[in-house]
Amino acid sequence: MELVGSGSTRCSGRVEIYYNNSWGTVCDDRWDLNDAEVVCRQLNCGTALEALQSTHFGAGTGQIWLDEVTCSGSESSLTTCVHNQFGSHNCDHRKDAGVICSDVIRLSGSGSTRCSGRVEVYHNNSWGTVCDDRWDLNDAEVVCRQLNCGSALQAPPSAHFGAGTGQIWLDDVTCSGNESSLTTCVHNQFGSHDCDHREDAGVICSGPIRLAGPGSTRCSGRVEVYHSKSWGTVCDDGWDLNDAEVVCRQINCGSALEVPQSAHFGAGTGQIWLDNVTCSGNENSLTECQHSGFGSNRCEHGQDAAVICSDAIRLVGSGSTRCSGRVEIYYNNSWGTVCDDGWDLNDAEVVCRQINCGSALEVPQSAHFGAGTGQIWLDDVTCSGSESSLIGCQHSGFGSHNCGHFEDAAVICSALIRLAGPGSSQCSGRVEVYHNNSWGTVCDDGWDLNDAEVVCRQINCGSALQAPRSAHFGAGTGPIWLDDVTCSGNENSLAECQHSGFGSNTCEHGQDAAVICSGEIHF
Repeated sequence: MELVGSGSTRCSGRVEIYYNNSWGTVCDDRWDLNDAEVVCRQLNCGTALEALQSTHFGAGTGQIWLDEVTCSGSESSLTTCVHNQFGSHNCDHRKDAGVICSDVIRLSGSGSTRCSGRVEVYHNNSWGTVCDDRWDLNDAEVVCRQLNCGSALQAPPSAHFGAGTGQIWLDDVTCSGNESSLTTCVHNQFGSHDCDHREDAGVICSGPIRLAGPGSTRCSGRVEVYHSKSWGTVCDDGWDLNDAEVVCRQINCGSALEVPQSAHFGAGTGQIWLDNVTCSGNENSLTECQHSGFGSNRCEHGQDAAVICSDAIRLVGSGSTRCSGRVEIYYNNSWGTVCDDGWDLNDAEVVCRQINCGSALEVPQSAHFGAGTGQIWLDDVTCSGSESSLIGCQHSGFGSHNCGHFEDAAVICSALIRLAGPGSSQCSGRVEVYHNNSWGTVCDDGWDLNDAEVVCRQINCGSALQAPRSAHFGAGTGPIWLDDVTCSGNENSLAECQHSGFGSNTCEHGQDAAVICSGEIHF
């Protein structure tokens, strides 16, 4: 499901669902707030404010999949509500249904783009601004993530994108940076402020770009851009350090170190969106550089472009996973390890956050994941825990140490989770968690969309569409680690939800829980 159309945002727009391999609309016959409530909850957009009729967000095209939808408001997805058969209707696109949900947010103002501008929120039937008192990168990070615009680069104050009009809805906003929407952060009551529009807050986000592929990290990988509702790659024709410099700066990963050619991080799939990219190195985003036009190329995925940025970090070693392993950083054209002298949870916290793996659970010592080779780049690392990258912490200087590789530092982060099973994909499958050195499953007792929502967000797969039970993706093997999982839906990882204790269950693998996520991943 998605919300689209003229003037739409992530949480407001024309309702469209995916069925039988194509997107289609919903007719507004009987469309009301109960129906809209299901949509808003399904998309993790809060509660329904309005249920709009008569093509408020513009007319769709193609199929009209649903008509005479009748929800109680408590359903887990729109398609489980009462409705005519798929495709059975007496409507045309002049009656396409829409919604406005409570978590509606937009960026506007002079010089604004889809991912930069004055922050405005929708409350009490009108748009209003946010005061810049205490406004910082943590607050901006929530906005950027909420808008599927990557990470926050700047949090401009003082009406940087021009002064708004009307209400000032929020003041003294204080986010940790992990919240799912701006309105869930600490703030004064709606409309309570001591500001004027000269203090309207803004954000500049990195935009729709990501690094992917085998061996990739947050700051190294195959370059992919989001265009026309799908992710695609970039051809390496003419790809150089100027181009990579734009990518690294756009995703807040420092400067470009290398531009590996020939699908160094594996060949992508789907569209090749950009070819013959030519950047000066000063552009704000890759799509601002000269290129041959979206989709115009003469390449194959064996030519997918990649970058390695200065803030590159990875977890590797025997028994490592994406979120646990020996810590290695990239410096001076080679990967090297970190000595465990003084290594503690504050240091590990920075690593886990830097690689988007939740919080630090353990800091194994003495080359727990095996001894590395080559350089030992860092020693005597001392982090407060709030730094944006490990190299921003105090240390004894690159390459300065009195250690051997038997002292290589490691981390185990909270976000150890994967999707598996027959028919699984990156964003759908049987839920498995890593505990006590082995992967195990989750029992479906009480398993619902709130639980699935946490999983989907934890693995960067959008929102939860379904929470299949009864080993929908096949029965797993080994331990059943979690049972009676009860999430509110706002937790950062499944392990933070209430459950009966690791390994405590009354289940069999025929009850293995699963998720199907929206899969619309944006960085």
